[in-house]
Amino acid sequence: MRLLLVEDDQGIASFVEKGLKEAGYGVDRVSSAEEAYPLFTRNDYDAGILDIMLPGNDGLSLLERIRAEGIETPIIILSAKREVDDRIRGLQKGGDDYLTKPFSFAELLARIQVLLRRKSSSLGPAELSLGDLTMNLLTREVRRAGAVIDLQPREFSLLELMLKNPGRVLSKTIILEHVWDYHFDPQTNVVDVLVSRLRSKVDKNYPKKYIHTIRGVGYVLKEQE
Repeated sequence: MRLLLVEDDQGIASFVEKGLKEAGYGVDRVSSAEEAYPLFTRNDYDAGILDIMLPGNDGLSLLERIRAEGIETPIIILSAKREVDDRIRGLQKGGDDYLTKPFSFAELLARIQVLLRRKSSSLGPAELSLGDLTMNLLTREVRRAGAVIDLQPREFSLLELMLKNPGRVLSKTIILEHVWDYHFDPQTNVVDVLVSRLRSKVDKNYPKKYIHTIRGVGYVLKEQE
């Protein structure tokens, strides 16, 4: 799952980004509304974390703008403003939750999980599957033929991308942009290494293989024909 963090305080932003990545989320991080707006319009984020006090246009103006354009990404507002009226205003502008600074990361993470559960329940099941391979997006549990598969965060992100696009050949560039938060040279072998690790956990001990290499193009998750 991928989140957009909009926070200009570098200390808070670094702390939150590090914690979210350790929890297994992909994170795009920017420090202004001007940087955040095109990302919200181009990407289907699972949730956003938005500071109100930003340089230039403030967070509420950004929130109002994306809501007016029909972007329904769940948003948690971060703010040093503690007054009830400020909270009401933030929620009225389209925020889904409001967390005052200072806050504990554990509470932020719990609130993100609540929003994601709410979003998943409104969109349908929170489980992805192909054959006997299943992934629960909320508990982050992956199983093959009933056996639990222990995946590292980037392995989980790659498998999630593949399960959301069964039968679609995914290029190295697409995988890099989804799994990493910055751009590598597509010629690097980090994707090959990651796919190899994932394949060893998902396919190695089973006669039916799901992860296939399309030479010169990329990788695809599909059942053998």
